[in-house]
Amino acid sequence: MGWFETVAAKAETRGGWSVIPFRTLRRAAAEEGLSAAEAEIRCLEMGYVPSRYIRTVGTIGLAGQIRLLRSSVAVVGCGGLGGLVAELLARAGVGRLVLVDSDVFDDSNLNRQVLSTEDTIGISKAKAAARRVVEINGAVEAEERQCRFDPFTAESVLYEVDAAEDCLDNLPSRRTLLAECAERGIPVISGAVAGFWGQVTVFSPDDPDGAHFYAGTTDSGVEEEAGTPPFTPAAVAALQCAETIKLLTDTGRLLRGEMLWLDLGEGEFSRLRRS
Repeated sequence: MGWFETVAAKAETRGGWSVIPFRTLRRAAAEEGLSAAEAEIRCLEMGYVPSRYIRTVGTIGLAGQIRLLRSSVAVVGCGGLGGLVAELLARAGVGRLVLVDSDVFDDSNLNRQVLSTEDTIGISKAKAAARRVVEINGAVEAEERQCRFDPFTAESVLYEVDAAEDCLDNLPSRRTLLAECAERGIPVISGAVAGFWGQVTVFSPDDPDGAHFYAGTTDSGVEEEAGTPPFTPAAVAALQCAETIKLLTDTGRLLRGEMLWLDLGEGEFSRLRRS
């Protein structure tokens, strides 16, 4: 009897799915010399669900989960938005995350950044993000890049990624990310926050609006003026993650050519044309 047949014999039935317990699959993969991701993909291909994804496959299906495990996403900026986006994508099972940030944590991050604790002050945000991803999901390959995103680092950061997360906090860097991704045919899921307000949108590589969306706009520092409470980045990060998973699994309606505007102060969400 092969390794998978041995594992499948221990499957449980939950909600109509044949489910393989997480630790059973992980031990069998190690004994067989397979990576955790390889074992999970094999499991899904055979119609079995690794137990850690049982609450996800009802939404995206077995094929969708396989696509996530085979996907690669660059998270550019690992602060208030990016730290939570990285965590959510790891929990969803996105197979490879490239985590980019040149900064370290300071006291002002403690109010909202999920990776920031009193013990991580002075620690690299990219390093903390990679460590957190591996703690959450050992099947995910986490690559830390403690650097600024610019035309010189773009090639390494964007190598073989399927999508990029714009979790940046300044407009010049956003323009650079959009330009570099457009040149490489990579879609960008963009989020921004300030005070009670937030926005989320998706830029396709061929999006005629993408190249000039931030053109002629100065880096006004709105976030610093309006502040950033704990809940706004969390709301925007969740929406970014939803757009990313829809993009990678080809499900749902994407915010292409549109922007979702949030005003949490008024409890309002508006879907706006991005032009």
